[in-house]
Amino acid sequence: MKFTAIPQLYRNLRRWQQILTVLRRYGLADWLSQHRKMPFRGWFKDHRGTPLAEYTREQRVRMALTELGPTFIKLGQILAARPDLVGTKLSEELKGLRANVRPDSIETVRATLARELGKDYQSHFKMIDATPLATASIGQVHRAVLNDDRAVVVKVLRAGIEKTLKQDIEVLSGLAQLAEHVDTIAAWRPNDVVRQLAPIITRELDFSRERQSLEHFVAWIAQHHNDVVVPAPVAALCTRHVLVMDELQGRSLAACLNEDADPAIRLDESKRTQLSEAIADVYLAMIFEEGLFHADPHTGNLFCLDDGRLGILDFGMTGRIDESLRENIEDMMVAISSGDQNRLIRLIRRVGEAPPTLDESALAIDVADFVGTYGSQSLDQFDLTGALNALTELLHMHSIKLPNQSALLLKMLISLEGTLSELGASFDSMKVIRSLAQKSMLRRLSPQRRLRQARRIYMEAESFLESAPDEFVSLMQMMRRGETRLTLEHQRLGAPVNRLVLGVMASAVFVGSSLLMAQRVPPTFSSAFGIEFEPISLFGLLGVIGGVSLMFWLMLAIARSGQLTRHTDD
Repeated sequence: MKFTAIPQLYRNLRRWQQILTVLRRYGLADWLSQHRKMPFRGWFKDHRGTPLAEYTREQRVRMALTELGPTFIKLGQILAARPDLVGTKLSEELKGLRANVRPDSIETVRATLARELGKDYQSHFKMIDATPLATASIGQVHRAVLNDDRAVVVKVLRAGIEKTLKQDIEVLSGLAQLAEHVDTIAAWRPNDVVRQLAPIITRELDFSRERQSLEHFVAWIAQHHNDVVVPAPVAALCTRHVLVMDELQGRSLAACLNEDADPAIRLDESKRTQLSEAIADVYLAMIFEEGLFHADPHTGNLFCLDDGRLGILDFGMTGRIDESLRENIEDMMVAISSGDQNRLIRLIRRVGEAPPTLDESALAIDVADFVGTYGSQSLDQFDLTGALNALTELLHMHSIKLPNQSALLLKMLISLEGTLSELGASFDSMKVIRSLAQKSMLRRLSPQRRLRQARRIYMEAESFLESAPDEFVSLMQMMRRGETRLTLEHQRLGAPVNRLVLGVMASAVFVGSSLLMAQRVPPTFSSAFGIEFEPISLFGLLGVIGGVSLMFWLMLAIARSGQLTRHTDD
């Protein structure tokens, strides 16, 4: 850990202790789960008295994150959308993360409203329900009615969450720095992961982003989809920590699909088909036309409204894809369906961030197996969810990280098919691929795209031609002045280099000491334990013993690492 991190460590010492205590307990439970005959295997238990060692590793991770509090719960929910980072098993388990937190009192909520909207905030409302409609790790939601009888919901940031979040992110950064020194974890570059995810977590504190997303989708859907509704925000009553928006009158699909639900609210076959078509149409349009999509289409965020239309909630997580990224994702899906192994490998390398230690031959073998499984499926039976899950597992296996937006898009497609399957509708994956191929071809051959390409190439060429002569002259001047340098950096070569240096030192000590003995450099001795012999240099003898001992110790260290006689390609 860096010296500059010491003040943060001292400032967050209590929180460090809490986190390390939880991690130690669950870490020991994980170790005990691998040794079933241990007599004290049941020492660590959950609140119900069940030994932690009885749970799966993925369940223990979820339980640990839940116990660590709101920041780690939010982190887990974000990682649930990144199976390329954590694997599909852990990703599925983390989808079950729910904040088990007590809601803020209505007095605390009113204090937040007064601070954000002004002391006269009550003049805008006829009523604010004291009982929360929903409670999450970051905020909570209350029903309310405005003075004009408009039914709304009020989303309020939880008190003290900003301080807690900032403190936990500092601790997470410290843990990531420590993890960089653990070889089995360092390959995942934990510092980079924390730097990538921390802004996503802190962004949740700013409700103005969700308000902007709502305004965008309200305007877009009003023009293109009459059978879909997005709650409109009340801009005058929205701040960074308060979001007021229309209440959707209806029930979530999760409630309508519950087997124990009232028969009066259950969906018949025609209604299921209608909702399935509306969901598929609006989400495909988001991806292929708008380039901005709602990233979490599970049944709790989709509503069957009283007037029969589809309602979409929770725009806190949205994804945006540019033209280049969209074309790469499209090409990957077409390559999968057509069984083009070589093109898929090139696209994976282009879209994802591969580690320096990537084993190209192992990746080629795994991609060939993947394409052999899914590329040979008939078009009418192509398993899109299985293909996407297998692809993210392949990326995770080879430590290839996707950009956030690519991961969100894959996660959205998987969640979308799951939702449509729950509705009892078969998600026509070929409709996605055909639509993808047709729209992609039309878009790539369109005159507008060609014109944009030509304009971009011209501007880049013009910029290069303007700057290249100056850069070349500057380089020549630096070479004349002798200011050019070649810098070489190594990655994780500390142990091999240290062993090499020790081996050279041991050889030098041994050779030098042998010369001292040959020349009988004083001080010398010629007898020991009553035995007479030729004079021997004392320093020479000590050096020879030390050099030989160092060489034996080095050989033992290499043998213990398993790399003394083993031949690998690594």
